[in-house]
Amino acid sequence: NSPREQEPHTMGKVTLGNRPKTFKKAITVTLPEGGTGVVTMNYLYRTRVQFGALVDEMINAAGVPPPKSDAPEDVAFSLRTAMEAGVDKNAEYILRVADGWDIDEDFNATTVRRLCDELPGAALDIIETYRAAVTEGRLGN
Repeated sequence: NSPREQEPHTMGKVTLGNRPKTFKKAITVTLPEGGTGVVTMNYLYRTRVQFGALVDEMINAAGVPPPKSDAPEDVAFSLRTAMEAGVDKNAEYILRVADGWDIDEDFNATTVRRLCDELPGAALDIIETYRAAVTEGRLGN
């Protein structure tokens, strides 16, 4: 049989209002030593509008206050402080969009923050995969 003569692939019926509470996604991440690993996240489902509201809420909550004055001690930049803030925000984001993973550590604020600090590329992959899934509608593995 040629491809044109085969029966068409049967597809499920599209229904609205039957949203999942969660969905799993396996993410291939690059490890510091150059290899790859896979982490499966259990993400919380959000519609595009709900996702937009979450991002707006997090951006508004992150409001970085301006320096107290123009004095050098008030304006001084600390890379460590900036990196800590990034780790904390990434961890907060992951904790807001997922409720579990298949890593051999409990899924909690401490371990998620540790992942963001030790494997920042993996954290960004987890964040980006969620964004793509809920804004582009590609759920599941």
